[in-house]
Amino acid sequence: MTVIRLTKMGRKKRPFYRIVVTDSRKRRDGSWIESIGYYNPMVEPEVVKFDAERLAYWKSVGAKLSDRVAAITSK
Repeated sequence: MTVIRLTKMGRKKRPFYRIVVTDSRKRRDGSWIESIGYYNPMVEPEVVKFDAERLAYWKSVGAKLSDRVAAITSK
């Protein structure tokens, strides 16, 4: 199953996340199919940037959103 979720990047105590499309069986930080955006919770205000067209495409072909990605992209 294809899933859209966050993968952790950055360094210790300064994380940021990529919003990626991956197979659900892969590790959190494993390989991914496509990166469609990023989320940086460490700056004020939090930065969320993603490609809405690609998100809609992947949802249309059956990709599931993780709970966190669903909350972030609905803002």
